[in-house]
Amino acid sequence: MRARRAGAWTLLLPLLLATGCAAAQGGAPGSAAHRTAPSAPPHLRWGLTAPLPPPPSPSVRPPERSGSPATGLPPVVDRVPTRDKVVFLTYDDGAEKDPRFVDLVRELRLPVTMFLTDSVAGPGYGHFARLRAVGAGLQNHTLDHAALRGLPYAGQRAEICGQQHKLRARFGVRPHLFRPPYGTYDTTTLRAAADCGIRALVLWRATMTTTDLTFTEGARRLHPGDIVAVPATETLTPSLKERTVRLLRRVQEQGLTVGKLDDYL
Repeated sequence: MRARRAGAWTLLLPLLLATGCAAAQGGAPGSAAHRTAPSAPPHLRWGLTAPLPPPPSPSVRPPERSGSPATGLPPVVDRVPTRDKVVFLTYDDGAEKDPRFVDLVRELRLPVTMFLTDSVAGPGYGHFARLRAVGAGLQNHTLDHAALRGLPYAGQRAEICGQQHKLRARFGVRPHLFRPPYGTYDTTTLRAAADCGIRALVLWRATMTTTDLTFTEGARRLHPGDIVAVPATETLTPSLKERTVRLLRRVQEQGLTVGKLDDYL
């Protein structure tokens, strides 16, 4: 009996050793370990055919102090005068809080800029804290998204400075860029913005719609330094993530990449 058992172990031992070696090398064909393929590069996971080139070091440095020397008022810009092959992606209000957008920004290292309205973004500031943690810039878009043009100085200052205080209290940052709601403003807006510590009012050259880009001045393509607005409204389809991917494809087709607006203004 003992001899038969010893013989059986002698026959089983090579099989057991072979099985153990297969497990150590990632599992036998058909096993879960064997079927798991290496992760695709981030640009492929998000539907891009090539990775985005990293932006160059900014060739336009932010001014040392707010406002123009002549007037003391901040400039109004819809593009940055630069030869760097970059455009700037900006998002307004803060209505759409898709966690997949945070993943997109993190994995592609997108230097996006969010212009936040407190009454819209405030209930979900945790989402924007996560975006800031992965490199997004957070800037000012008023407390309540009021159309500022024509309002008295006190009302405009309250909208702009009030959001400065909110963002500083919540994130520990004091924005230096401001986008007026609806893109409307007057000299009083500029004066109130300057008094609140704003360095520049930011408009846009192009808008990403649900399907394609539209341009404000009849242009048919993006140019270096263009500022692009991407509406971030929950009711729009496709999602913010999908619209951003479509925009990135257009950016790549035109030989450009994405820069961080905060570094240029």
